[in-house]
Order: sequence, then structure tokens, then C-alpha cells
Amino acid sequence: MAKAQRTGVIRDYDMHSASVRVGYGFIMTVIAVFPIIWVVLAGFKDLKEFMSSVKLLPEVFDFSLFAKTWSQLGIAQNYLNSLISVAGSVVCAIVFNGLLGYGLAILKPKGYGIVKKLVMLSLLLPTTISIVPLFMNIQKLNLGGSFVPLWLSYGANAMYVILFVQFFESLPTSIIEAGRIDGCTQLQTFFYIVLPLSKPICSVIAIFAINAAWSDFLLPYLVLRGSALQTVMVRLFVFSTEQTVNADTMMRSVVFSMIPPIILFF
Repeated sequence: MAKAQRTGVIRDYDMHSASVRVGYGFIMTVIAVFPIIWVVLAGFKDLKEFMSSVKLLPEVFDFSLFAKTWSQLGIAQNYLNSLISVAGSVVCAIVFNGLLGYGLAILKPKGYGIVKKLVMLSLLLPTTISIVPLFMNIQKLNLGGSFVPLWLSYGANAMYVILFVQFFESLPTSIIEAGRIDGCTQLQTFFYIVLPLSKPICSVIAIFAINAAWSDFLLPYLVLRGSALQTVMVRLFVFSTEQTVNADTMMRSVVFSMIPPIILFF
């Protein structure tokens, strides 16, 4: 059992006070929300005001600046591309990682222990070292310029597999055995019994996958570069390099990329 913190700015004992909890929550909220508020308010400033003024609030809330940046970006199609990429990534993250977790936690075929150890060992490897061989395989399979490689990359995530394994091991075996007695195949057991019982972990995996797929840049840039399927993050990078973009315009572009994650988490 962990010992209570007796020293520091805020001790565990202090958290019993309602005023301390409210103050602590307020401070943490300000720290988390202030960067978002600053970026949004900075988007209302023109270049001159952005470069010279240190005030948080703009002199005028001119929404036409956002409309102008939106038309310059032409980002509506990129929003749709990102949504397609995210949707496919979530499905693959849940189905494929869930199937492997189901095999390691419930089916447990011969040699499953070795596979489980290899999956856990892969957590020690940085993701970026697999980019080169992954991109070479994508090119050999002629999958460049499509969403398929992006979807499948989220269907092979060691962290998601481990999360599924930990959750599946906590499921009551009696329900799974009842399904087998009723004649369910292994796939039917997974899709009709295990997955419906796993809504909490599926929600967690979905949130992780949405956040990762929306903000991912490197692999979408390598796979979708030069195509009409560019995601929002790729479009922002291309937009910043294809012409001279002022800092205030780029700030408003960042606001557009922040909207979906903000809606998701709030």
C-alpha cells in the first residue's frame, strides 16, 4: 500500500479539503485549456497584430480571416479523407488486434506463450525503425496512394493487443463455454460473445486509434503524398511548403486541425 505524501506543495491530506480540490482542478484545467484558447484567439489576429501585440485578446474578432484561410487551404476534402482514414483505422485496430488478443488470452494454441512474449518484446522497439521496411513492402504490393496501408498499420499494434489480452483474461469462461456448447465457431464466439462483452476496452482502443490516426503525419505523408487522398495533417504540411504562408494564416490552419479532437474529448 502506497504511503501518503507528507511533504510538497499539496499533500494527500490537503486533498480532503473541498477548496483545495477545486483550486487544484482549476489550475490543472487552465494549464490544459490555455494553449488551445491562445491558438484560437491568435487566429483572429492579422499578421501585423500577431507579430507586434502581446495581448491575449485580439482587437477585433474577424471571422472572415478564418473563412479566407479555409478557402486557401481547400481543406474540406482533406477532412473527409481523414475521417475515412480514422474510421478504417478504428475498425482494424479493434478487429485484428482483438483477434490476436482472443487467441492469446482464450484459445491459447500451442506456442501462444512465445507469441505473447514476442508481442511484449516489440513494445521495446521504436515505431520509427519499422517505417523503412514498411514503406518498401507497401511499394512492392502497389498499395501506395490508398488508405489500406494506414488501416492495416493500426491492425498490428502491440499495445492494443496487450490491452485486449488483459481484458479478455478477466472475462468469465462459463459464458464462452456456453457459446461453444450451443455450437458457435471460434469466430462466432469472438464476434457474438466476446466483443459485445468487451465494449469498455473497445472504447479505449477506439479513442487511442482515433487520436493516433488523426494526428499521424509520417506514414500518411509517405503513402498519400501527391494523391487526392491527403489527410488534414499532410495537407497542412504541403500548404506550408508550397507557398509563402504567414504565421497568422498557419495558426488558423492549426485551429482547423484541432476541431475534431476537441469535439471528441469534450
